[in-house]
Amino acid sequence: MPMHDPPHPGVHVRANCLTPLGLSVTEGARALGVARKTLSEIVNGRAGISPEMAIRLEKAFGGSARHWLQLQMNYDLWQAEQAAEDLHIPRLRPV
Repeated sequence: MPMHDPPHPGVHVRANCLTPLGLSVTEGARALGVARKTLSEIVNGRAGISPEMAIRLEKAFGGSARHWLQLQMNYDLWQAEQAAEDLHIPRLRPV
C-alpha cells in the first residue's frame, strides 16, 4: 500500500542516522566519504539518494541499500503522481 505524502528520505538520514549518533552533517559526510554539500542537500530534501549513496548509507548506518532506494522511489513516485494531475495524456488502445 503506497504511503500518503511520504517524507523525503533525507529526513530518515537525519533522524535515524545522524541525530542518534550525535553526528553533524559535516561528520556524517566525512564518514560516508562524500562532500558536506552532498549530504546537506540530501538531509535538507534538495537532492535524492542515488544507488551509490544508498550503498554508502548501508555500510555506514545499516539498513539495506534497497531499503534506502525504496524510500527515495516512494517519495519520487508520490511527487510525480501529484504533478500527473496536470498531464493530459490520452489512453492509447490497440487498433
